[in-house]
Amino acid sequence: MPTPQPHTTKINRLRRLSNLLDNAIAIPGIGYRIGLDPILGLLPGGGDTVTGALGAYIIVEAARMGIPRQVIWQMVGNILFDSVLGTVPVIGDIFDVGWKANVRNMTLLEKHIQYDGDNRKSDWLFLTGLILLLVIIVVGFATFTVLVIRWLWQTLS
Repeated sequence: MPTPQPHTTKINRLRRLSNLLDNAIAIPGIGYRIGLDPILGLLPGGGDTVTGALGAYIIVEAARMGIPRQVIWQMVGNILFDSVLGTVPVIGDIFDVGWKANVRNMTLLEKHIQYDGDNRKSDWLFLTGLILLLVIIVVGFATFTVLVIRWLWQTLS
């Protein structure tokens, strides 16, 4: 019986999270799937914050597994691109349906994970900086969304 790979359980858990966010619900008749990301994104500020934090969790776990830094930055770019366009009401949610940043990030993780036992662990300084950057991105876009909604409300009132 083959021995289990060191990160198999973690990767399976991250894959389930990614599918929940990007592919959980089949749209009948067209064979396309959407996840909770575009649905929760309809909630101003809060939905994008929650889905951004969950996407950031996938990146942090990838870094902890020793994924090369240039791949981690690609993953951050996917979430950042998703967050930037997600701030645009309605259009951002339509974009979320097709972009699927979390599935893209899982593909990168699975392509670059090394199962040979020579897996580089990410150093604590890089990991701390990465977590801080991701928190700033998620909270920053949530704050931006709330400020835009507040400005629109004041303008229309």
